[in-house]
Amino acid sequence: MRRAFVYKNRNEENGKLMAVEDSIETFKSQILRQFNITNENIKLFTSNGCEIVDVRVIRDDEKLYISLEGKNVPEQCDTIERLAQSSQTTEDAERYVSDWITLNVGGRHFTTSRSTLLTKEPLSMLARMFADDNNMYLMTPSATDTTGAYLIDRSPEYFEPILNYLRHGDVILDKHVNPKGVMEEAVFYGIDSMIPHLNQLIEESTLASSSNQSLTRMDVVRSIILTPTTSELRYQGVNLAGADLNRLDLRYINFKYACLSKCNLSGANLSHCCLERADLSHANLEGSQLLGVKALCANMEGANLKGCNMEDPAGSRAVMEGVNLKGANLEGSNMAGVNLRVATLKNANLQNCDLRAAVLAGADLECCDLSGSDLHEANLRGANLKDAAFELMLTPLHMSQTIR
Repeated sequence: MRRAFVYKNRNEENGKLMAVEDSIETFKSQILRQFNITNENIKLFTSNGCEIVDVRVIRDDEKLYISLEGKNVPEQCDTIERLAQSSQTTEDAERYVSDWITLNVGGRHFTTSRSTLLTKEPLSMLARMFADDNNMYLMTPSATDTTGAYLIDRSPEYFEPILNYLRHGDVILDKHVNPKGVMEEAVFYGIDSMIPHLNQLIEESTLASSSNQSLTRMDVVRSIILTPTTSELRYQGVNLAGADLNRLDLRYINFKYACLSKCNLSGANLSHCCLERADLSHANLEGSQLLGVKALCANMEGANLKGCNMEDPAGSRAVMEGVNLKGANLEGSNMAGVNLRVATLKNANLQNCDLRAAVLAGADLECCDLSGSDLHEANLRGANLKDAAFELMLTPLHMSQTIR
């Protein structure tokens, strides 16, 4: 059975320890008899000035105050206005357990419910600070500031994700918040269930920072402007994945081993570039200039090279020996004299291409569509032509071109 301390005035004199009845009206009637009060219109209030309308909200050993309404009100009794203005003793203010708690963490105020601090991590420092035993703290909280907020000398920036985690159970960090800092605070407060999540975020952050960051169009333009025309511009092994480099003049640049996957190079001038072993998979090179390009063993799988020009009037040939053009689209490209020896062109689209004098010896042309292409004097010796399409060819294909 719950008990309550009932007082007639704020000085807490002549109080009575009473059992809390089942209903508020029965409890009020018992109070009237105990205090010999004839006026039946009374109200009960908690120490913080809130009126009690249901006995279920009364805690065990809670202090209650009587407010009388009517004419014959004893002088020592306080109305709600006086009760709300009354102050508790310093000891009571520090020890009484409130449902809402304000924390001053490093100068920043955070207000939260006591259940938030207790429910998720009942053994944490915050939970032990504000857990109650008969409305008294189990662990003495820290000192308070002038507003009554409990002072904690820690970082507010790293405390906010911890408080949010106690609220909803998810670790959510803004991009400017270092997970290592949050980890230190989680260890300090004893939020053990949060530590595995933070370890994973720290690992992901470390991997992201250690990996090469993709350069942007502005990075490339800036380097082109600052590099003298007499000097070689090298992007060897550089990550340019997904960069938008369309219509840029990229002549004579060294892209050896560079990552240009899914890069937009449409209309760009890549003449005499070194693309040896570069990754151009699924890149867009539609309408680009590839005169005299060196693309030995480059990966151009699934790339779009529609309408490209590889024929150099000066006579230099594009070297694409061993290149991977599996599933690439080269429709309508001018590839006269190009070296595609032992290249992989399986399922590639070579419709209406100019392949005069091209070297395709040993190339894999299985299921390749060569309809409408010009293969005059092209070298196809040893090439795999299984299921290749040759409809509407401009010049007939001679056996000498395909047999060693």
